[in-house]
Amino acid sequence: MDIGAMSIGLSQANLGQQVSLSVMKKVMDTSQQNADMINEMMNTNVKVMEKSVTPHLGNTIDIKL
Repeated sequence: MDIGAMSIGLSQANLGQQVSLSVMKKVMDTSQQNADMINEMMNTNVKVMEKSVTPHLGNTIDIKL
């Protein structure tokens, strides 16, 4: 077997693996950002729904001196 051809083949396989890992990391980062945005939207919606269910809470403060 030709050593040069084997070296080139191994280098190409290594490069392919590095590219695959890099793409997977990018996809994971994008997925994490999307999950964070969805979580933030859900928290905002929960606060709006709580306010609509109990609109009288949090609007006034009773202070006695």
